[in-house]
Amino acid sequence: MTRATLEKEPRDVATMFDGVARRYDLTNTVLSFGQDRRWRRRTRDALGLRPGDRVLDVAAGTGVSTAELARSGAHAVASDFSLGMLRAGAGRPGRKQLPFVAADALRLPFADEVFDAVTISFGLRNIVDVPAALAEFARVTKPGGQLLVCEFSTPSGPQWHGIRLAPWFRPLYMNYLMRALPWVARKVSSNPDAYVYLAESIRSWPVQQDLARTIAASGWAGVHFRDLTGGIVALHRAVKRAQ
Repeated sequence: MTRATLEKEPRDVATMFDGVARRYDLTNTVLSFGQDRRWRRRTRDALGLRPGDRVLDVAAGTGVSTAELARSGAHAVASDFSLGMLRAGAGRPGRKQLPFVAADALRLPFADEVFDAVTISFGLRNIVDVPAALAEFARVTKPGGQLLVCEFSTPSGPQWHGIRLAPWFRPLYMNYLMRALPWVARKVSSNPDAYVYLAESIRSWPVQQDLARTIAASGWAGVHFRDLTGGIVALHRAVKRAQ
């Protein structure tokens, strides 16, 4: 089976995701202990979409995140460069009415300034040129429109009333990533080797503050982030600068 490397060659990454498409949603739910559903809801809530808004979901895979966005009443478009993922999602209940578009995140097939918001969930770290992708997202977003990046991040540990708990949280999580995650994936995924790459890509991803600086340098303003699940995931939100 195909496994991409941290060089993130687009063809290798797309082929790898083709190989996990059939059981991708199930595998993510198992590996996250069901937290993936909560992260999708938080993404939708953070955007505050209104009926009639147009939102582009980049690297949408099977469209499970797009379906969550559409619950707001917004017109949500799923885009991905893995044809296998798009095919797997297009026929699933609750997603048959969603528009699925084959698209490279670095060359989106949309006109300038047509979306009220652009989101990408757990896909930014798989793109070979992150600043270029963020600039492309800005191109298709209306002035004053939003960007929401939901991505795995650097865990700081859960907090209680602002007090950080459990200093062992981060090393425990990193050990799970590199050891338990591939083992679990072998039980439920249609391409377990892909999850070795995914674990490596999470571990090598920049910390929250560094990603915020990259977003700000790519045509976005008002960048701020919020940790979820003790920093396992972070939501980065920004607004496109007015012309």
